Amino acid sequence: MIRKLFLSLLFVSIFTIGSFAQTGKIEFEEYDLDNGLHVILQQDHTTPNIVVSVMYHVGSKNENPELTGFAHFFEHLMFEGTENIPRFQYDKYVSRAGGSLNANTSSDRTYYYELLPSNQLALGLWLESERMMHAKVEEIGIETQKGVVIQEKKQSYDNKPYGQILPETMAHAYTDHPYKWIPIGDEEHIRNAKTEDFVNFYKEFYVPNNAVLTICGDFKTEEAKKLIGDYFTAIPKGTKEIYRPNIVEPIKTAEVRDTVYDNIQLPAVIQAYHIPAMGTQDYYAASMLATLMSDGKSSRMNKSLVEEKQLALQMIAMPMPNEDPGLTLAFGIPNMGVDLKVLEDEMNKEFVRVQEELISDKEYQKLRNKIENELVSSNSTIARRAENLSTAYTYYKDTQRVNQELDKFFTVTREDIREVAKKYFTPENRVVLYYMPKTK
Repeated sequence: MIRKLFLSLLFVSIFTIGSFAQTGKIEFEEYDLDNGLHVILQQDHTTPNIVVSVMYHVGSKNENPELTGFAHFFEHLMFEGTENIPRFQYDKYVSRAGGSLNANTSSDRTYYYELLPSNQLALGLWLESERMMHAKVEEIGIETQKGVVIQEKKQSYDNKPYGQILPETMAHAYTDHPYKWIPIGDEEHIRNAKTEDFVNFYKEFYVPNNAVLTICGDFKTEEAKKLIGDYFTAIPKGTKEIYRPNIVEPIKTAEVRDTVYDNIQLPAVIQAYHIPAMGTQDYYAASMLATLMSDGKSSRMNKSLVEEKQLALQMIAMPMPNEDPGLTLAFGIPNMGVDLKVLEDEMNKEFVRVQEELISDKEYQKLRNKIENELVSSNSTIARRAENLSTAYTYYKDTQRVNQELDKFFTVTREDIREVAKKYFTPENRVVLYYMPKTK
């Protein structure tokens, strides 16, 4: 359950297969409109479907510290309706056309998409242009979504077993950087925010010069370009300066340690190590280290701490793929009667082992095989491909990064894995939380 929760919140990968298996590369076309909207077109005629998506370069890290939760709030609000789409009708246009739609928010970006039959391209483009130009940011919708978002926070974080792990970890790990709060934000900030606060946020961030429009699937390029021109060229470029936080989290020189109490049955130990941002060479090595530690039954922590020593019920180690420097989380639930300190000491030993010894050639090859398989299989759909193309441009301003991910991983050596273990997976560079059941 915990691994699934973290994967749904944190995991991002960039690669593809499908109709590109012959070259191993995604073929796409991209260009900019005069209003700054970046457009990516990627054809795949294997199924009669399309994905129309827009990624806005705004996440929780772009928020005012006194008004958190806005990016996630707009993920909900922008389904409310527009000047030309009545309230509660946005999703019905898609469902009546035989499609589906969704959205998600991270610390760094917000993503909206429609999956539609290929003959509904115009519908998808109209819907997204309406959302960009004419979204209704008004009191009735804001009050409705305030209730929805506050209830979601209670269900997914406040009243859910282990739901506070991520908020508590981020709050302990960061002192300055806005990653110290998560996208769900603060309930009181949402409750007390004024309509004008939401209007200003919309005008600043939900503009064409802060967005990527990506179409993947079965469409004709010239038709798509014409429709994009019809629906998006009239949208004015944003006039407000877009806030990009340049806050650098201070280098950690001492371990942060705390105990957190929650409504849970089984305790847990959480370690959070500061690592570099997505796309850096050390990030790839840190990601491979996490895979080595806990991905699969034969991973080091699972084999040693779960199977052989029977100290833990479950072990997880995974990097958080953030645009700015992030974390790798190591998480363990002890077996009945096992003290958290005992489990933590054994976790530490596994990291020290990687620092002192090169992993074997067999483990190294297994790592490469696993990563290759996951990168390929994780993006066999046009939906994932559209998101990954959008992410590459949004984070790096280089869409071709989608075709370089596997090479980036494959440049990581056994020595690199040992070096990132020495550099980042140290006591002074981590947070340790003991997550304990509340006492009655």
